[in-house]
Amino acid sequence: MAKALPQDTELPPEGAAIPKKQVAVVIDDFGNGMKGTKEMLELPIPFTAAVMPFLPTTKSDAELAHKMGKPVFLHMPMEPRKGKRSWLGPGAITMDLSDEEVRQRIEAAIDDIPYVEGINNHMGSKVTASERMMRVILTVCKERGLVYLDSKTNDKSVAGKIAKELGVKYAENELFLDDVYTAKHVSGQVAKLRKKLKEKDDCIIIGHVGPPGPVTAEVLKQSIPELQKNVTFVPVTKLTKS
Repeated sequence: MAKALPQDTELPPEGAAIPKKQVAVVIDDFGNGMKGTKEMLELPIPFTAAVMPFLPTTKSDAELAHKMGKPVFLHMPMEPRKGKRSWLGPGAITMDLSDEEVRQRIEAAIDDIPYVEGINNHMGSKVTASERMMRVILTVCKERGLVYLDSKTNDKSVAGKIAKELGVKYAENELFLDDVYTAKHVSGQVAKLRKKLKEKDDCIIIGHVGPPGPVTAEVLKQSIPELQKNVTFVPVTKLTKS
């Protein structure tokens, strides 16, 4: 004999759709006419386009992304623990700057990108571990009403702690799609995404235009229809916490 359900147990109505998991895709490194830009912008999902400031196609990439329904973030160059400063690009945040210089650079970069809704870090493993630096950056985010997405290039990042302290809407990257530039690797990372979604309801992932751009775009294009059976793709602003 079937065991009776408790009186307060609620079952979904017959025929009701099972709620889908949510995935936010962020694509970094727009702004310099990089490979894969066209292919990425044509993807039929509302991914967030993270655009680097002060580069030849910064404004046109941001404007086109917005026109095609993709939210726009400032992809702010920040000093890493290792690597050359020349890799950062113009207007970067480096540890030798004063608080006022950091503020000026962040504000100038925000103003350089049309339709900006938030900021995430390009590189930045050194800066995101500094409470002084992140407090200045996140204070500007609060003043401008912007989200901050930590790319999580450093497990010791203090961005989440400072964001909570200041009341800034905040999110964290959970998976880089293309840290290795091959279709096999990107496909493997999509498989990791599926595994993550068995254990949680949402996930934020990052890919790139540039060297891996065409490969990442093609793997995503092929993966999207199957993923959409169980996943709703949302802008990263829908998965923030404060």
